[in-house]
Amino acid sequence: MGRGLNKVMVIGNLGRDPEMRYTPSGKPVTTFSVATSRIWHSTDGEKHEETEWFNVVAWGSLAEICNQNLKKGSQVYVEGRLQTRRWEDGTGKKHFATELVAQEIIQLGDADQTNVHEGDHISFENQQQAY
Repeated sequence: MGRGLNKVMVIGNLGRDPEMRYTPSGKPVTTFSVATSRIWHSTDGEKHEETEWFNVVAWGSLAEICNQNLKKGSQVYVEGRLQTRRWEDGTGKKHFATELVAQEIIQLGDADQTNVHEGDHISFENQQQAY
């Protein structure tokens, strides 16, 4: 079997403030939701709008930076991969959650557009500063 590709890129707005927590081993993880919308007109000229929600997960230093800099309503570019988690609750009911695991996040729409990458690489497009 050949190699596959799992790459997702979305531009949208945060639907809620980021929530950061720590794993039992102390690794930071931040979650938030991003809404993307598309608008189109049907053949009869009627306008339609559709919104898709993505649950985003960021780990490590990327998680900390997201928690510090993003807020509900922020416009972001998120690049990463899709991952589906499966688990069974105490009653035996099966659950599934598909998440966008972020590898790069760029905050859009502000005077200081922050590029945030997985790991420690952080740069600013406008000011060339680092955290």
